[in-house]
Amino acid sequence: MTSETAMKHTIIRIGTRGSPLALKQATEVRDQLIEAHSLKIENFEIVIIKTTGDRIVDRPLSSLGGKGLFTKEIEEALAEKKIDIAVHSMKDMPTKQPDNLVIDCFLKREDPRDAFISNKLERLSQLDQTTVVGTSSLRRKAQILNLMPSVKVVEFRGNVQTRLKKLDDGVADCTFLAMAGLKRLGLNKLINKPIAIGTMLPAVAQGIIGVERRAEDKSIESMLKKINNKQTMQMVNAERTMLKILDGSCETPIAGLAIINKNKMTLKAEVLRVDGTEKIYYEATDNISNAINLGQKVGEHLKSKIGKDYY
Repeated sequence: MTSETAMKHTIIRIGTRGSPLALKQATEVRDQLIEAHSLKIENFEIVIIKTTGDRIVDRPLSSLGGKGLFTKEIEEALAEKKIDIAVHSMKDMPTKQPDNLVIDCFLKREDPRDAFISNKLERLSQLDQTTVVGTSSLRRKAQILNLMPSVKVVEFRGNVQTRLKKLDDGVADCTFLAMAGLKRLGLNKLINKPIAIGTMLPAVAQGIIGVERRAEDKSIESMLKKINNKQTMQMVNAERTMLKILDGSCETPIAGLAIINKNKMTLKAEVLRVDGTEKIYYEATDNISNAINLGQKVGEHLKSKIGKDYY
C-alpha cells in the first residue's frame, strides 16, 4: 500500500481553538490538504481545544503571561497524540517551541494590514481627545498613542464577533482588527479603511496560518509539504527571528513585516514604549535566501538601540 493510498484510509485529527476564525483557518488547511492529496472530508476530524486565553476573557493578555495562552493546551494535545496536526495564527505563537514539535508548513499569507473599524468614524485621521479606542493589543495601543497621545484606550478582549458587539454596545468608538481575519470570515463590508503599513506596522506574522506537527511524524511532514508556501515561510523566518532576538511576547509592543520584491526581501520593524512615548524603527534588505540572517540583523540593531527598561 502506497503512502497516498494509506492516507485515504486514515483519519487526520486537526487541533484548533473554537472561535469562528480559528475554525475557518482549520477548515482552510483541511480543504487544501483534500485538494493536494485527493482526499475527502471524511478523512479529517476537527478537534476543538479550549485554551487558557479562551477561558480567561476578563483580564488583559499582558497580565496573563504572554503568547502561550492560546497555544499551550493545543501543543500538549499534539505531543500526547490526541491530535495529528495543530492549526495556529502565527502571530499568537511563542518564539520558543517544545523540542518535540515543529512548524514547517505555512499557507499563503493573507493581507497583513490592520483594519480601522468604527460605527461612528470613517477614518483614523478623525480621532481626537474625545475618542475612545478599544484594543487588547499592546502593540496597537502603543502605536495609536504614539500617533495620537490624547485618545483614551480601553481593554477590548474577545474574538472578532465579541469585539464587534462591544462596538455596537458603545464600549468604544473604534477598534482595530486584522484584515486577514475579517477577510477569512467574509466581513469585508465592516472595514472602514485598511491602515497603511507606514501608519501602523502589523504584528509579526500577522495574516499567516501555520501548521504544527510532531517532529517524529514523517508521514504528516510529507503530507504538509504539498501545501507549504515557500515565500510565506521565508517571511516567517525573517520576522520571527527578529522577534526572538527581541524576546517578544504579548507583553512587548513589537511590530514587523517582511515584504518580498522579486528575489529581495525588506524587513521593516519597530519597538515601542507601552505608553507610546517613543518608537524605534529600522528596516533592512537582503536576498530572500538570507531571510534568517536578515531577521538577525534587524533584531540585533533594534536591541542595540533599546535599554533593558525600555518595555
